[in-house]
Amino acid sequence: MKYILVTGGVISGIGKGIIASSVGTILKSCGLHVTAIKIDPYINIDAGTFSPYEHGEVFVLDDGGEVDLDLGNYERFLDIRLIRDNNITTGKIYQSVINKERKGDYLGKTVQVVPHITDAIQEWVMKQATISVDEDGVEPQVCVIELGGTVGDIESMPFIEAFRQFQFKVKRENFCNIHVSLIPQPNTTGEQKTKPTQNSVRELRGLGLSPDLIVCRCTTPLETSVKEKISMFCHVEPTQVICVHDVSSIYRVPLLLEDQGVVSYLCERLNLPIEMRPRKMFTKWKEMADRSDRLLEHVSIALVGKYTKLADSYTSVIKALEHSALAINHKLEVKYIDSADLETTTLQDDPVKYHEAWQKLCSAHGVLVPGGFGGRGTEGKMQAISWARKQNKPFLGVCLGMQLAVCEFARSVLGWEAKKHLLPVESYMEMWNMLTNGTDTDLR
Repeated sequence: MKYILVTGGVISGIGKGIIASSVGTILKSCGLHVTAIKIDPYINIDAGTFSPYEHGEVFVLDDGGEVDLDLGNYERFLDIRLIRDNNITTGKIYQSVINKERKGDYLGKTVQVVPHITDAIQEWVMKQATISVDEDGVEPQVCVIELGGTVGDIESMPFIEAFRQFQFKVKRENFCNIHVSLIPQPNTTGEQKTKPTQNSVRELRGLGLSPDLIVCRCTTPLETSVKEKISMFCHVEPTQVICVHDVSSIYRVPLLLEDQGVVSYLCERLNLPIEMRPRKMFTKWKEMADRSDRLLEHVSIALVGKYTKLADSYTSVIKALEHSALAINHKLEVKYIDSADLETTTLQDDPVKYHEAWQKLCSAHGVLVPGGFGGRGTEGKMQAISWARKQNKPFLGVCLGMQLAVCEFARSVLGWEAKKHLLPVESYMEMWNMLTNGTDTDLR
């Protein structure tokens, strides 16, 4: 088994998930079987109880596991099926260790971060890496591990220490570290700054991990002099400094890594069984990326929700829209509308915001109302649903969005008043039983 650890420095949210997914994609295109593990240093057991503003939308796996969004990227990029144990959290690790301690598995020893927590992390990774994620049931050959957060965070320390030990346990030829760092470029000078990356790599090396590849996230392509400077101060060859600048689509990131010789380096560094020949999967990937850049037709969809300040809150529906638009050769524009801005109370408090929200809605080709929690903004959602129905605009309601579409139809078309037709729970249960048993055709 070959292990590739992806760490991040300077800031969180730098794109480690896309880098990890892209590395896995180019290795899978070489014919290797690849699996992925995401490590989240928070103490929560899983992502199921998070506010959408904390980490974005919860991604639900086939086994019901509620996990971080990055596992959705792994599944989409690599075309694999993961399970809840592919997402490791501090909470899960501590829970497993405490359960063992309560059962007496440690034979009365003092349970400590080192070695018990670090050993639990290594055991979990080694066990999960061998579980097949492909339809053919073949055991993976490469495991890409993304360590969430930023190097230097106190929450990440047990995991950094675990992998410091891990590199010696599995031997150097089976383990490598890719470090993703930010290259800021202040608008005042336009100069690419390397100091944050130097400090981040220095801190990582001080903790016992030496990066094999340094992936530099930057706004514009990395200048040669900047690459050489990073190489000199971070103790790597210039070829080990990889530039991932802002591109038109995330699907171009694997192409960037491929063009800069990442496959050749990993093949040599990890002694991977790869033949350097044209690859059919990668050719299709390039065609898809090129096609997404050449789209001329335009479609705009109004997404009327309650958590629109963070686009990641609705990643699943956004990805579905993007893939659908690409399939019919259209460029997608998503118009995020806070549902509360469509309500009459906003008209009284902030008329400009109210009219801007309605202008966005009226200029869209279609309306999507996603799920949500609580009563806030539901009237605004129903206003959008009512407008879409009356204007005969394409509409999709997901979860709460579909429930509110039923409520809007009951109010506007059937003439039911709010709360007038509410029945006791027992009555709804009786109605449901009649429906499912097929005993009352009229009711059905």
